[in-house]
Amino acid sequence: MIASVSDTLCVLERTPATLRALLGELPSQWTSPNEGPDTFSAFDNVAHLVHGERADWMPRARIMLAQSVDKRFEPYDRFAHVHESAGKSMATLLDEFEVARRANLQELHSWTLTDDMLALTGEHPAFGEVSLRQLLATWAVHDLGHLAQIARVMAKQYREAVGPWRAYLPILDRP
Repeated sequence: MIASVSDTLCVLERTPATLRALLGELPSQWTSPNEGPDTFSAFDNVAHLVHGERADWMPRARIMLAQSVDKRFEPYDRFAHVHESAGKSMATLLDEFEVARRANLQELHSWTLTDDMLALTGEHPAFGEVSLRQLLATWAVHDLGHLAQIARVMAKQYREAVGPWRAYLPILDRP
Protein backbone atom coordinates (compact mmCIF):
# COMPACT_ATOMS: atom_id res chain seq x y z
CA MET A 1 0.00 0.00 0.00
CA ILE A 2 1.38 3.37 -0.97
CA ALA A 3 0.96 5.88 1.83
CA SER A 4 -1.43 8.62 0.75
CA VAL A 5 -2.26 11.63 2.88
CA SER A 6 -5.96 10.74 2.97
CA ASP A 7 -5.25 7.14 4.02
CA THR A 8 -2.85 8.36 6.70
CA LEU A 9 -5.37 10.87 8.00
CA CYS A 10 -7.96 8.08 8.34
CA VAL A 11 -5.82 6.58 11.10
CA LEU A 12 -4.61 9.83 12.67
CA GLU A 13 -8.14 11.21 12.96
CA ARG A 14 -9.42 8.10 14.75
CA THR A 15 -6.71 7.62 17.35
CA PRO A 16 -8.07 10.05 19.99
CA ALA A 17 -11.55 8.49 19.95
CA THR A 18 -10.06 4.98 19.97
CA LEU A 19 -7.96 5.80 23.03
CA ARG A 20 -10.91 7.41 24.79
CA ALA A 21 -13.14 4.40 24.08
CA LEU A 22 -10.49 1.98 25.34
CA LEU A 23 -9.13 3.89 28.33
CA GLY A 24 -11.65 6.51 29.39
CA GLU A 25 -12.84 6.00 32.96
CA LEU A 26 -10.89 2.78 33.47
CA PRO A 27 -9.47 2.24 36.95
CA SER A 28 -5.72 2.64 37.34
CA GLN A 29 -5.34 -1.15 37.72
CA TRP A 30 -5.75 -1.22 33.93
CA THR A 31 -3.84 1.92 32.99
CA SER A 32 -0.83 2.02 35.32
CA PRO A 33 0.92 -1.40 34.95
CA ASN A 34 3.80 -1.69 32.52
CA GLU A 35 6.06 -4.53 31.37
CA GLY A 36 9.11 -3.60 33.44
CA PRO A 37 11.87 -0.97 33.43
CA ASP A 38 11.82 1.52 30.55
CA THR A 39 8.45 0.25 29.28
CA PHE A 40 5.18 2.12 28.93
CA SER A 41 1.91 1.64 30.75
CA ALA A 42 -1.33 2.68 29.03
CA PHE A 43 -1.01 5.99 30.90
CA ASP A 44 2.58 6.43 29.68
CA ASN A 45 1.54 5.63 26.12
CA VAL A 46 -1.06 8.40 26.10
CA ALA A 47 1.34 10.84 27.77
CA HIS A 48 3.98 9.95 25.16
CA LEU A 49 1.48 10.55 22.35
CA VAL A 50 0.59 13.96 23.83
CA HIS A 51 4.27 14.90 23.94
CA GLY A 52 4.73 13.72 20.36
CA GLU A 53 1.92 16.00 19.18
CA ARG A 54 3.85 18.96 20.56
CA ALA A 55 7.46 18.01 19.96
CA ASP A 56 7.73 15.52 17.13
CA TRP A 57 5.48 15.19 14.10
CA MET A 58 4.45 18.73 13.23
CA PRO A 59 7.71 20.46 14.21
CA ARG A 60 9.56 18.07 11.92
CA ALA A 61 7.01 18.52 9.12
CA ARG A 62 7.42 22.30 9.41
CA ILE A 63 11.20 21.93 9.08
CA MET A 64 10.74 19.96 5.87
CA LEU A 65 8.27 22.43 4.41
CA ALA A 66 10.47 25.42 5.28
CA GLN A 67 13.39 23.92 3.35
CA SER A 68 15.89 26.13 5.15
CA VAL A 69 19.59 25.43 5.02
CA ASP A 70 19.48 23.53 8.32
CA LYS A 71 16.96 20.70 7.91
CA ARG A 72 18.13 18.74 10.97
CA PHE A 73 15.53 17.48 13.43
CA GLU A 74 16.04 17.83 17.16
CA PRO A 75 16.56 14.43 18.78
CA TYR A 76 13.32 13.18 20.30
CA ASP A 77 13.25 12.38 24.01
CA ARG A 78 10.89 9.41 24.20
CA PHE A 79 10.69 9.72 27.99
CA ALA A 80 9.99 13.49 28.18
CA HIS A 81 6.35 12.64 28.90
CA VAL A 82 7.24 11.32 32.37
CA HIS A 83 7.91 14.79 33.76
CA GLU A 84 5.20 16.46 31.68
CA SER A 85 2.44 14.09 32.80
CA ALA A 86 3.30 13.93 36.49
CA GLY A 87 0.18 14.49 38.57
CA LYS A 88 -2.21 14.39 35.62
CA SER A 89 -5.16 12.06 35.23
CA MET A 90 -5.89 9.82 32.27
CA ALA A 91 -8.93 12.00 31.52
CA THR A 92 -6.72 15.09 31.34
CA LEU A 93 -4.23 13.35 29.05
CA LEU A 94 -7.00 12.11 26.75
CA ASP A 95 -8.38 15.67 26.55
CA GLU A 96 -4.92 17.14 25.86
CA PHE A 97 -4.27 14.55 23.16
CA GLU A 98 -7.60 15.19 21.46
CA VAL A 99 -7.08 18.97 21.41
CA ALA A 100 -3.47 18.75 20.23
CA ARG A 101 -4.24 16.17 17.54
CA ARG A 102 -7.21 18.19 16.24
CA ALA A 103 -5.04 21.32 15.97
CA ASN A 104 -2.24 19.42 14.23
CA LEU A 105 -4.59 17.83 11.71
CA GLN A 106 -6.24 21.19 10.98
CA GLU A 107 -2.81 22.63 10.23
CA LEU A 108 -1.89 19.60 8.14
CA HIS A 109 -5.11 19.95 6.12
CA SER A 110 -4.39 23.66 5.56
CA TRP A 111 -1.15 22.82 3.78
CA THR A 112 -2.94 21.15 0.85
CA LEU A 113 0.00 18.83 0.35
CA THR A 114 1.13 17.99 -3.17
CA ASP A 115 3.37 15.12 -4.26
CA ASP A 116 6.24 17.61 -4.58
CA MET A 117 5.68 18.77 -1.00
CA LEU A 118 5.50 15.18 0.24
CA ALA A 119 8.89 14.55 -1.36
CA LEU A 120 10.55 17.35 0.65
CA THR A 121 13.12 16.09 3.12
CA GLY A 122 14.58 16.71 6.52
CA GLU A 123 17.48 15.16 8.38
CA HIS A 124 16.64 12.66 11.11
CA PRO A 125 19.36 12.33 13.81
CA ALA A 126 19.62 8.54 13.35
CA PHE A 127 18.35 7.85 9.81
CA GLY A 128 19.64 10.80 7.82
CA GLU A 129 17.45 12.08 5.00
CA VAL A 130 13.74 11.27 5.32
CA SER A 131 10.76 12.58 3.35
CA LEU A 132 7.57 14.23 4.53
CA ARG A 133 5.61 11.30 3.06
CA GLN A 134 7.66 8.91 5.21
CA LEU A 135 7.16 11.07 8.29
CA LEU A 136 3.38 11.10 7.86
CA ALA A 137 3.26 7.34 7.27
CA THR A 138 5.42 6.80 10.35
CA TRP A 139 3.09 9.00 12.41
CA ALA A 140 0.13 6.74 11.58
CA VAL A 141 2.09 3.53 12.22
CA HIS A 142 3.38 5.02 15.49
CA ASP A 143 -0.22 5.51 16.60
CA LEU A 144 -1.08 1.92 15.67
CA GLY A 145 2.00 0.63 17.45
CA HIS A 146 1.03 2.37 20.66
CA LEU A 147 -2.55 1.12 20.41
CA ALA A 148 -1.17 -2.42 20.06
CA GLN A 149 1.21 -1.84 22.98
CA ILE A 150 -1.63 -0.60 25.17
CA ALA A 151 -3.75 -3.65 24.33
CA ARG A 152 -0.81 -6.00 24.98
CA VAL A 153 0.06 -4.45 28.37
CA MET A 154 -3.60 -4.50 29.42
CA ALA A 155 -4.08 -8.11 28.29
CA LYS A 156 -1.06 -9.21 30.32
CA GLN A 157 -2.88 -8.17 33.49
CA TYR A 158 -4.94 -11.35 32.98
CA ARG A 159 -2.03 -13.62 32.02
CA GLU A 160 -2.63 -15.99 34.93
CA ALA A 161 -6.40 -15.44 35.19
CA VAL A 162 -7.11 -17.05 31.81
CA GLY A 163 -5.71 -20.38 32.96
CA PRO A 164 -5.11 -22.93 30.19
CA TRP A 165 -6.52 -20.62 27.49
CA ARG A 166 -3.18 -18.82 27.66
CA ALA A 167 -1.97 -21.35 25.09
CA TYR A 168 -4.38 -19.75 22.56
CA LEU A 169 -3.67 -16.14 23.50
CA PRO A 170 -0.23 -15.22 22.11
CA ILE A 171 -0.69 -11.57 23.11
CA LEU A 172 -0.05 -12.65 26.70
CA ASP A 173 3.53 -13.74 25.97
CA ARG A 174 4.65 -11.20 23.37
CA PRO A 175 7.42 -8.86 24.41
